[in-house]
Amino acid sequence: MQLIKYPERAEWGAILKRPSFDGSSLEEKVKLILREVNNNGDDALRKFTRQFDGVDIKELAASQMEIDESGSRLDDGLKAAIAQAYANIKKFHQAQLQDSISVETMPGIRCWRKSVGIGKVGLYIPGGSAPLFSTVLMLGIPAAIAGCKEIILCTPPDQNGGIHPAILYTAGLIGIKSIYKVGGVQAIAAMAYGTETVPAVYKIFGPGNQFVTCAKQLVQREGIAIDMPAGPSEICVLADESADPAFVAADLLSQAEHGVDSQVVLVSDSADLIDRSWKEVDDQLKSLPRRSIAEKCLEHAKMILVKGMNEAIELVNEYAPEHLIISCKDDEGIASRIENAGSVFLGNYAPESVGDYASGTNHVLPTNGFAKSFSGLNVDSFLKKITYQKLTPDGLRQIAVTVISMAEGENLQGHANAVKIRMKKLP
Repeated sequence: MQLIKYPERAEWGAILKRPSFDGSSLEEKVKLILREVNNNGDDALRKFTRQFDGVDIKELAASQMEIDESGSRLDDGLKAAIAQAYANIKKFHQAQLQDSISVETMPGIRCWRKSVGIGKVGLYIPGGSAPLFSTVLMLGIPAAIAGCKEIILCTPPDQNGGIHPAILYTAGLIGIKSIYKVGGVQAIAAMAYGTETVPAVYKIFGPGNQFVTCAKQLVQREGIAIDMPAGPSEICVLADESADPAFVAADLLSQAEHGVDSQVVLVSDSADLIDRSWKEVDDQLKSLPRRSIAEKCLEHAKMILVKGMNEAIELVNEYAPEHLIISCKDDEGIASRIENAGSVFLGNYAPESVGDYASGTNHVLPTNGFAKSFSGLNVDSFLKKITYQKLTPDGLRQIAVTVISMAEGENLQGHANAVKIRMKKLP
């Protein structure tokens, strides 16, 4: 980790800048895959699954039998954990639903808004070394609550051509039946364009590597909506002298084991806390199964010592982290001043991992500074808001002069005439 002491404000931009890479060659590779799937459908999906996953897939869709039998391949403890997480996440997201609003803006003019679930949504669930069945909960539950009529799920097959039973079981628990053994760029292409087996959707959700992220951004240019811009996962721990160094270290390492490109930042006004936390990181790192990944990540991690908590808060807001842990005496007071963060964890007993799995909040969050302008995934992400208005004859009378004046002021006589013609025929 790099220790940075008392940086001047002019240096913050350089210190907090995320690593960048030349995406031009990546984009060209992704475009080729998108184009081939668009042109050749299922044949292209099978070709790229052989090429990238090393598996020959005959049936791209998971059968209902595979879904039904998945629970028998999991131990009861894991199924109980999934059930608890399901209940908490559903409870928190169910509370996000809002009743339709109806307002009489003037006598005889009624405006209202209704939420409608997006008709067809696609969920991408990463597989590989970490089959993220927790992400099935995070995407599938709000989609179901929103009332999306068609929910499809794509995830890479394992070496036997199957899907991890926890992913199948969790999807079945939510009620998702359209599950496909397709991963990577080809999965995004399938959901964007549709194939003989995989239906096209209106919006694509889910995290992924740089190839998946690039594919989502490219299909967005073609009119397919995506959940949010994404990048490598990141954590910022804001700690004062009251923090437990062992807790701080554990939180930093929980993020570092995600991947070598994960972002890990510690901000504190206590040099002693930083020093003790780093020693704890060194000790705890030795026992991590994914130690080599964490070590590579920590090579570009940063510990930033600041002059006081006010400066620390300003620096954190400038960084806009995906995950922010506030391990400070006045955690709630500090949290009230945080404007830019994906998800915030308060106090010494709220590790990021509880939000990743089971507390109830969503773990699909904006990264790469996009927390300045984007929210984390929620029920609204799966909804459209349609507005309505209805006018009585008296309502039109009251607003006619206003509308005609504004339309003519913009030289849009046709707009004005739409009101004038009606005015002549009012009862």
